[in-house]
Amino acid sequence: MDFHSVYQSYRAQLDQVEFTLHDRATSHQMVLAKASNQLLDAGGKRLRPLFALICGTTHQVDRNTRDEVPKLAAALEMIHMATLVHDDVIDQAAVRRGRPTVRSEYGNLAAMYTGDFLFARAIQLLAEVDNSDVHREMSLGMVRLCQGEIEQIRDFYNWDQSIKTYLRRIERKTALLIALSCALGARVSAANARDVSALRLFGHYTGMAFQIIDDILDFVGNEHVVGKPVGGDLRQGNLTLPALVAAQQPSVGARLRKLIHKDMEQSDAAEAVSMVLETKGLPVARTLAERYLSKALGVLERVSDRRVREELAVLTRFVADRSF
Repeated sequence: MDFHSVYQSYRAQLDQVEFTLHDRATSHQMVLAKASNQLLDAGGKRLRPLFALICGTTHQVDRNTRDEVPKLAAALEMIHMATLVHDDVIDQAAVRRGRPTVRSEYGNLAAMYTGDFLFARAIQLLAEVDNSDVHREMSLGMVRLCQGEIEQIRDFYNWDQSIKTYLRRIERKTALLIALSCALGARVSAANARDVSALRLFGHYTGMAFQIIDDILDFVGNEHVVGKPVGGDLRQGNLTLPALVAAQQPSVGARLRKLIHKDMEQSDAAEAVSMVLETKGLPVARTLAERYLSKALGVLERVSDRRVREELAVLTRFVADRSF
């Protein structure tokens, strides 16, 4: 079993999610409709919906409940897309997934309202899921998501932040939504409390690894594969684990801190990336990501359904080995 075979086995449900995304992104307001569809057409891995769909098979129930899982999966992806649009405004990003961002095409104000529109559409979708526990957990999650985004803005160019602060930030920024995808998919399928708890923790560990690997790829990824400029985080003042570890090295720390600042030159950013690559920043980050992935696989042993365990293990390996 590999990632392609798992993905294809959920092809019909993923197509349903894709249809729902495009259907709910429609609007009589042309700018909102065009901006939303531009984001959808840029594609994406749709990993959060896939996590939800897999975990939504933990316990087989009636048809109505099965139909709710793709709606949940689409709502999760809409929330994710909304955060991406807002991120691009904050980061002043011109490119995402190799295509112009919404903000670069329509401006910051339209982009912010597009993100808000997608959040609202996600809430409408969730209202069609008849489960108060799902609504409660998702609403709390959205609050924490916003808190994580504000914390990231607060810590731009802040070299005095701790590794603990970084980990708390990526937990809210990335791991939270993957944990929700797993836990809520299981909830909708009426899985038992033990399975829901294990899948939430699995999603947390996997999401932490996912973001750390994302931060590694910002330094070593192929720009044409990753879909955004290498070293983009540093240029935007987003200090990730490899850079924070590198800054603790006496040989380069002082110079690195001096290079990264608001309105820095492109050459400064390029030199900073090279300096990080010369330190143990990337190996430390990779080791931590592997520790989280190992924890994720360990937690899977608590899940009662063997097929769910096997399919999620495949996704875990994909997260570990991905280049984009």
